[in-house]
Amino acid sequence: MDTSIRRGLWEMIAAMLISGTIGWFVLVSGVSVIEVVFWRCVIGGLTLLLVCALLGYLRLSLLTWANLGMAMLSGVAIVGNWLLLFESYSHASIAISTAVYNVQPFMLVMLAAVFLGEKITVQKLAWLSVAFLGMLAIVTAHGDGQRGGDYLAGIALALGAAFLYAVAALIIKRLKEVPPHLMALIQVATGAVLLAPWVPWHSVSATPNAWAALVTLGVVHTGLMYVLLYGAIQKLPTALTGALSFIYPISAILVDWIAFGHRLGWLQWLGVVAILLATVGLQRGWLWPGSPRRSKSARQAH
Repeated sequence: MDTSIRRGLWEMIAAMLISGTIGWFVLVSGVSVIEVVFWRCVIGGLTLLLVCALLGYLRLSLLTWANLGMAMLSGVAIVGNWLLLFESYSHASIAISTAVYNVQPFMLVMLAAVFLGEKITVQKLAWLSVAFLGMLAIVTAHGDGQRGGDYLAGIALALGAAFLYAVAALIIKRLKEVPPHLMALIQVATGAVLLAPWVPWHSVSATPNAWAALVTLGVVHTGLMYVLLYGAIQKLPTALTGALSFIYPISAILVDWIAFGHRLGWLQWLGVVAILLATVGLQRGWLWPGSPRRSKSARQAH
């Protein structure tokens, strides 16, 4: 295996394992979701500012006013995505919220069809149907100690988070000339400015353990994770990047089980597997039984 690919492999694995522990740090911080997201933006922004300075990305020549505006708009979507996803953890669970959140590729497909004119194939619709059935399985199966209304609210919040992430991804697709680390810096800086007037500031007097969680979310789960993720994306084939991304939901489910004792029922597990299978089928271009087969050259190109 090529040295660059091997390094990218370990970077991607590390980034996904770090992502899988986000929910645990959010919940153990003990402060409100809006404070968690605000401090993640501030601390993560300072970390990314240092990274961008070291990489030489703090140059006006890298941005146009139009690109800056689009990057800030994507930041609004990303921060909204964090607010909804983090809030969903306390309503459903980390495992369920993360599984539902993974329908985001299908939302991106729908948005790309509407706004970019990309074609929705029968194959994509088939995998979308599998993901939808998985969603139904999760929605109709309440786990131990999960109240109906609260559980459904958590699922709705996770779906909203997935939609906002898809919106951000759609915007980012148009900004390929902007370095990803600089993009992330603009996003978290936008979030910090937007949230500052709404922060209740209870976290200022939080316990040392709470601040340890907040600093970790900023430095590790934002700064370091973005560096690892973007480094891996630059080195790995797209198919391998997509396959390794499933370490994130799997690790989140394990963390939820180990840290909080949340066990999924069999119908919930069936839903989780269906969503993950559909997502990897979409990303890898797996053929649905009965769908037209692609040519050998098309398969190799993918």
